Amino acid sequence: MNHAHHEKVQQLCHGIDQIAMALLDRELLTINIFHPQQMELERLFSSNPEAYPPGGRKKKKGTSWGQHVLIDKEIFIGEGTEAIKQSFDDHETIARLGLQSVINIPITSNSACLGTLNILMKHPRIQPEHIEIAEHLGALLCSALLNLQSNTAQ
Repeated sequence: MNHAHHEKVQQLCHGIDQIAMALLDRELLTINIFHPQQMELERLFSSNPEAYPPGGRKKKKGTSWGQHVLIDKEIFIGEGTEAIKQSFDDHETIARLGLQSVINIPITSNSACLGTLNILMKHPRIQPEHIEIAEHLGALLCSALLNLQSNTAQ
């Protein structure tokens, strides 16, 4: 991917993060690219690069979360530390950051999952309007992730 395109994608991610901070009171926001052959997510953007550096990967093969979000392309809502513990192997880091709820939005195009938008908050309950806002933010990422995937496939 050329540098100018990468810079634009990072600016878009940063803008989405700013909106999520203002409207959802997000504590952590990450954006991942999905590598379907490996069933892995690669972090493209992180609002907390110390705890979750860009470029980091997570294996999701054989997980119920991976099936739900990446294969079935359904939104995942995790409320409370127990729900997070059941779904994420990095739940100790999440707990250490004081995060108690998560919205994972699959970013899709033509029935393919391109990646995920992940918004974590300190409050343990997710409101319907939070999900709606997160869905709109995820939609903003669709063309950027499509471009990234077509550039890396060449």
